[in-house]
Amino acid sequence: MRKESDKKALITGITGQDGSYLAELLLDKGYEVHGIVRKTAPEDRGRRTWRISRFIDRLKLHEASLDNYRSLESVVEKVKPDECYHLAAQSFVFHSFKEEHATLRTNIDGTLRVLSAIKTRAPECRFFFAGSSEMFGNAVQSPQNEDTPFQPRSVYGISKVAGYHLTRNYREAHGLFAVSGILFNHESPRRGPQFVTRKITSHAARIKLGLMEKIRLGNLDAKRDWGHAGEYVEAMWRMLQQEEPQDYVVATGKCHSVREFVELAFRSVGLDYQKHIEIDQKLVRPSEITPLVGDASKARRLLHWRPSITFCDLVREMVEADLLENSEPGRQCC
Repeated sequence: MRKESDKKALITGITGQDGSYLAELLLDKGYEVHGIVRKTAPEDRGRRTWRISRFIDRLKLHEASLDNYRSLESVVEKVKPDECYHLAAQSFVFHSFKEEHATLRTNIDGTLRVLSAIKTRAPECRFFFAGSSEMFGNAVQSPQNEDTPFQPRSVYGISKVAGYHLTRNYREAHGLFAVSGILFNHESPRRGPQFVTRKITSHAARIKLGLMEKIRLGNLDAKRDWGHAGEYVEAMWRMLQQEEPQDYVVATGKCHSVREFVELAFRSVGLDYQKHIEIDQKLVRPSEITPLVGDASKARRLLHWRPSITFCDLVREMVEADLLENSEPGRQCC
């Protein structure tokens, strides 16, 4: 296997939370890192690339779209990557209930196009697909592992199941080194503001600073297995360094409710969340899933990967970053 310093990696979704952490990790390992970005107006480029702004000069970015096979094929042909990490997706679950067609088109067809481009133009490239705990939906067992049947309860979850099986099919039918990481919820200060965790921490910070008074949320009793995105990208990389391609669950193995997340975030700034929260039924999912908690024992055993950042430390880090961002207008953390 080639040394990291000789390798080239291609990342779809490089400007997102996971893509930015992964790009940093690979740069630190000596990779030549390429990323696919959508064509945008010049004034929008800075807004889209804030997560990678500190090291963007060390990256090689290519304009392409998951909706356009030729553009993807052209990038793969030009880069000839040793590793491809497919992270780009419509990943906001609540949005997927309203935009079903767009979610399916982006997440399924986009994955198929990337796989096809790799098979055609760089068949030796190792491929990673970012799966999701949403694939399990109403799981028949807890915790969930690689053998737990999928029963998705959202269009997003359905699209990820399809991507998982496309990846498996390209591995078995076409001989690609193609793997899926079934990633349980992972957060960070780089999480988008539309996600409930970042909404909670940013609102807690803004309420503390006197910039607002209330936060509107949906189901506080929903439970998830939350880890730190910066640690999860390490697991992605390790999957592509193995001798044989296999799929892995990536999770902390600990479950917490949205209420716990809210309580800890507000406690971090010395506030009682009950005085600042409003329940909005419009924010409750049409079909909630059973509590999801992952069994990552396979990843611990074969990848020698285990998370170290606790739930409490994750929430505090996010709140502290949002306090800093809201104290200094125009600043975007991390």
